This record gives sequence, C-alpha cells and structure tokens, in this order.
Amino acid sequence: MKHVTMSAIALVMALVPAACAQGAAAYTAPAGSSQMVHPNSIQPETTIQVSAEARIDRAPDIAFVTAGVTEERATAKEAMAAQSAAMNGVFEALRAAGIADRDMQTSGLSLQPRYDYVETAGRDGVKRGTQKLAGYVASNQVTVRVRDLNRLGDTLDRLVSSGGNTLSGVNFAIDDDKEMRNEARAKAMKDAIAKAELYATAAGLRVARIVTISEGYEHTPQPMPMARMQMADSMMESTPVAGGEVGITANVSVLFELTK
Repeated sequence: MKHVTMSAIALVMALVPAACAQGAAAYTAPAGSSQMVHPNSIQPETTIQVSAEARIDRAPDIAFVTAGVTEERATAKEAMAAQSAAMNGVFEALRAAGIADRDMQTSGLSLQPRYDYVETAGRDGVKRGTQKLAGYVASNQVTVRVRDLNRLGDTLDRLVSSGGNTLSGVNFAIDDDKEMRNEARAKAMKDAIAKAELYATAAGLRVARIVTISEGYEHTPQPMPMARMQMADSMMESTPVAGGEVGITANVSVLFELTK
C-alpha cells in the first residue's frame, strides 16, 4: 500500500512542471518586468488618453437680480424698522412688475453697528484713536428671477422707485439647459474621437475601441458687468440692459485602445 501511495505522489510531482509550463504560455512578461501579463490585456503602450472640450452659446431667456435696501439709524430697532418698511415697498413693486412670489427669495439679511474713529489727545499730549458708536446699519437683499427679459429694465426701475438702494448684480442664464448640455456633450465626444484618430494615424496606428469615458460640466453664465453699487436716482430713466449670450462647456476624457 505504501508503494502505491509513493507512486501516486511521484506522478503528481511530475505533472506540476508541465501544468506550469502550459500556464506560462498564456502570459508574456514585458521587457524589463518580472510581472506576468495576459496577452489579451490592454498594454499601456497601446492606449491613448484624450481630453476634449466643447462650448455651446445661446441667448439667455432668464435673469437673476440681487437687490434690496440698506438703512442706517441711531438704534438697532430704528434701523430694522426702516429697512422693513422700505423692503415691503420693494416687494410690492416687484409684484406690480409681474414677478411671482415664487420668483422672489430673501438672500441676505443683516444688522451691524457702525463706529466712527475719533482721535483724542491725552494728558501727555499724545493723540489716541478710539471707536465711537455712530449707529446701526440694517440690510435686506432679495434675489429675483425675471422670466421676461423684455421687462428687466422696467423691473430695475421699479426697484429704485420703491425704495431699493443697493444692487449686487444681474446674472443671465438658460431656464432649461438640458438640450444645450446634451449638444455640448455630443460635440465634446466627437472632438475627442477626431483627436484620437489624428494621433493614431500620425503614429501609424488606428483606433480600435473606447476603453473608458469620464465627463464633467462647467456652466459658464455671462454675468452683467455690474459691481455692487448704491443705486442713484439717475437709474430711473429706462435702465438699458443687454443679455448677450450664456454658454455651457462640456469636458470629456476618453481612453482609446490603439492597434495596427
């Protein structure tokens, strides 16, 4: 019985090198590397990573206006009461301009003390600066969505006439930009393929297939060039507004496999 067992073990040991040899035939080791690589796997030297970007521009169909009131009074209570009264007038004017309540949202509300810097001379004759409470500043800002751009200038005028005295900016956008995103996405992919084919041809190869795709989007609205400012009465006369164009940029990164 012992002789039979020893014979079986010897047979198994003899078969192991043959099996290992067959397995090794299915792999090739890259030059200078001890790692075994399957011949059907994609090698780094047979791929190319390509990035492409495409931008689609359209005329905007919606605008976002951030404006409001800032009031200063001797006490905090008086400052808040003043801004509240002025802001109620702003909301009424916006409704009269055709802005729905759902398109108005408070975006900033603050109350802060304001100090004056006063220099006083001490007994030693040296002047020293001290802060003296001058009053309180209350601010209330609202962001308004204007769906009819033809009424944007009139809306700004109504804001001023109703008591609004601060304007933080006007941003233009596309209300539903899904179609624009898809168009930019398709254009970016087309450009990536064209670029990969160009490189492959220059290298004497051709594109075999796409291995991976990664994407990203950057919405790039063109804001109206208007910094935060105090609105003067001169804005009352038909404020001109130009929407220009807004754009969406699609970015795509594609890994291609190349072959001869």
